[in-house]
Amino acid sequence: MANLRLALGPAACAALCLTVLVFAGTPARAVPAFAVQTGQPCQMCHVGGFGPQLTPYGRDFKLTGYTQRATNFNVPLAAMAIASYVRTAKAQAEPPADGFRTNDNFALDQLSLFFAGGFGQHVGAFVQATYDGVAKAFAWDNLDLRLTTATQVKNTDVVLGLSLNNSPGVQDPWNTLPAWGFPYTDSALAPSPSTSPLLSGALAQNTLGVTGYAWINSEFYLEGGAYGSVGASALRRLGVDPADPGDLNGLAPYGRVAFQKKLGGGTVEVGAFGLRADIHPGRDRTSALVDRYTDLGLDASYYRALSNHDVVTLNGRYIHERQRLDATCSLAGSSESDCARNDLDDLRLDASYYWRNQIGVTAGAFDTFGSANPVLHADNRTLRPNSSGLVFQVDGTPFGGGSQPARRINLRVGVQYTHYLQFDGAARNFDGSGRNASDNDTLRLFTWLAF
Repeated sequence: MANLRLALGPAACAALCLTVLVFAGTPARAVPAFAVQTGQPCQMCHVGGFGPQLTPYGRDFKLTGYTQRATNFNVPLAAMAIASYVRTAKAQAEPPADGFRTNDNFALDQLSLFFAGGFGQHVGAFVQATYDGVAKAFAWDNLDLRLTTATQVKNTDVVLGLSLNNSPGVQDPWNTLPAWGFPYTDSALAPSPSTSPLLSGALAQNTLGVTGYAWINSEFYLEGGAYGSVGASALRRLGVDPADPGDLNGLAPYGRVAFQKKLGGGTVEVGAFGLRADIHPGRDRTSALVDRYTDLGLDASYYRALSNHDVVTLNGRYIHERQRLDATCSLAGSSESDCARNDLDDLRLDASYYWRNQIGVTAGAFDTFGSANPVLHADNRTLRPNSSGLVFQVDGTPFGGGSQPARRINLRVGVQYTHYLQFDGAARNFDGSGRNASDNDTLRLFTWLAF
């Protein structure tokens, strides 16, 4: 089956045109354009008054195509800027990014422009383009174009929708999948484990997909679709490396089911999701083989707003990935019988408490573990991908519940700390050069402005 190309088909052309519009426009995660459109404070859609963690109301707004509005017209443009200070327990061994040091760095992490709004009763858009202040480069970012309609089937309310998007999971309304999971902001200057499942962002911005979904009685969610690779020349123009991780062989099917129910004064969700992808690593076809990934996952979440306006949330997911890396092993010249077949597991949990829905404390835990592989993990001592740790964050959002004009400008400030129990295979001497996992412990102070 031929790859989906950016240059083919009206839907792909629409995506490119909207992306270009974002770059050409002048002066929403939390998008003030949506707050102006709905006439609601940011707290209505977002936990803590700032994105991207959604309330049940915010989930419905997304699933109905960003179309709800209280005004006849608003300018569907917005922007955000994230800046931070990053310090690790010990200076990093790897050479720093151009213009930065091996430790104690201040950076503009990203500056984003948004085209975000609903147009009529059936069409909505969330389009983001981002300047990376560490890499010093522009690129297209998240894309979610929606076509929706509401109907009834045997007296049951049903929302039917189509999403054209560029990252499996970016269209999802829950904050359990990797695209919108905690931590909701990070820095390219902070160290991170080298291995994660394919669904954890490897296909973001280098694919285009169409998924169709049904939201039944505001309880059952069913979704299915497929993704294809964007052409290499188009990706370069859009600021994306076309060789990372490679291009898809044909289409990659994606599926999602979820059940949401009000329970015990809150809202509970449980679900499952999956993706299968065949990839030519680095777009190299000389082996005549592909790498096959099968990602299957489970997720759950809980949201409760207390009578004093405090908010409690819980999110969790588990992903199991089966790998058959015939192409990678062949290109590496490996004769190891266990090179191609691998398993990777990824578990994430986080819980937050927001006082008066403005000042929040979040604690998260992660554990990634899998098969030993001398080709994939040659740079660490144990040849395993195992990484685990804890993430703590305290943040405040002073304008999240504000009315106009504060709703057009929103700000979050926070402190984030990541402690590694394991890093790239081990707790101690993981790289064979004496570095320990805790040497990568990271303190990050950040400001996140949306306007």
